[in-house]
Amino acid sequence: MMRHFGISERQARTAVRHRLAVPGAATPGEVAESVLVLHATDPATVFLAVQARSGLSPAAVEDALYEERSLLRMLAMRRTMFAVPAGFAPVVEAGATRAIAAKERASLLKLLAEAEVAPDPEAWLAEVEDSVVAALTARGEATAAELGRDEPRLRQEVEYAPGKSYGRPQAITTRVLTVLAAAGRIARGRPLGGWTSTQYRWYPTGLAGEAEAWTTADAQAELARRWLEVFGPAPVADLKWWTGWTAAEVKKALARISPAEVDLGGVTGIALPGDLEPEPAPEPWAALLPALDPTVMGWQDRSWFLGEHAPALFDRSGNAGPTVWWDGRVVGGWAQRADGEIVYRLLEDVGDDAAKAIEARAADLAAWLGPMRVTPRFRTPLERELVA
Repeated sequence: MMRHFGISERQARTAVRHRLAVPGAATPGEVAESVLVLHATDPATVFLAVQARSGLSPAAVEDALYEERSLLRMLAMRRTMFAVPAGFAPVVEAGATRAIAAKERASLLKLLAEAEVAPDPEAWLAEVEDSVVAALTARGEATAAELGRDEPRLRQEVEYAPGKSYGRPQAITTRVLTVLAAAGRIARGRPLGGWTSTQYRWYPTGLAGEAEAWTTADAQAELARRWLEVFGPAPVADLKWWTGWTAAEVKKALARISPAEVDLGGVTGIALPGDLEPEPAPEPWAALLPALDPTVMGWQDRSWFLGEHAPALFDRSGNAGPTVWWDGRVVGGWAQRADGEIVYRLLEDVGDDAAKAIEARAADLAAWLGPMRVTPRFRTPLERELVA
């Protein structure tokens, strides 16, 4: 018979495997491994996602990102920015980012050809790329402006969106650095400001060489396997959405790992064949998770933990805002006001014990943030109401 997974069991698996019911990871890297990768489009998400699962300080996260470099910022699934455990980065590079690099480079070459920058745009771009990497290697790390001074061709302007009212000439600096990062030759380093800043220095990385050991097919199979370890059981559609792969790519990856079909309450899902044992339910738990938290963004179908709360907690593009959790499901949202106060609203009755546990988590978060102020990059209806 097909193995049945009810909602409560899926919630229990998520709570334990994502370190929500039993937080206390020793390192930011362990936190990232428990959720596969950390969303990093909003820089604060990385820090707050670690805090919710470990209580580790912002300094510990900064060390992992910028000193130890055990977490690597990179464009990956769905062309989204993630902080990826260094040991897993070659798989992500080969299984997801390699295709992004090819598209980004082809797009840039088209712009260079249209601008008639050189008789051979491909050779010209390759020369500029090598020059930038050499300059960055000599410096150790550098800002985009510093690299532009070292390699003046980075300041070459091309027309973006020609013929459009918003089209205008722009330097290719950001496009070249994006291509180099997607190719695994450079990576984003320490920001120019605090840990919520979105402007970064860059540093050279050997990821490109490490990823060469993986074929795209092997890497996609491993990425699918690891996703099922962390987010399974789940419908195939959730894997397709999370990876951003085509249906054909998903089919090929799954054929290599032969998942078991399972019943998710009338919907067919998949799980790893050796991962079908029941997950003991943890003690009831509370958590305040940040905007774009990897648990909230792990599946396309979130009805089994989100209920009817999506309109209040997501923006129109599908970006999650800060969420309040109780015992495996989303029950509200939270925000930080200008004076530092953590405020939240429960969207359903959770009982006195749950309310007290949630209040305690809010107090913990306020103390952890201290003087830091966090505003999500993507504002959601409830978050805006709470800070109004």
